[in-house]
Amino acid sequence: METIQLNIKGMTCNGCVSSVNNVLQKTPGVAGVDVSLEQNRATVVYNPKQANPAQLKAAIEDAGYDVI
Repeated sequence: METIQLNIKGMTCNGCVSSVNNVLQKTPGVAGVDVSLEQNRATVVYNPKQANPAQLKAAIEDAGYDVI
């Protein structure tokens, strides 16, 4: 398992946190997600054999947020 922190732009409320959390948890290979509104950051634990950082970023961007 590997861990990555992704800085996210565009989250303004707990609903945004839930949206990001949900799309990341649905990504194959993701084992754990912690999304912080205060830090505008998602910490993701994932299996590098099933997922990669580009896929995680794409999932967040598809939900309407920017990864910076």
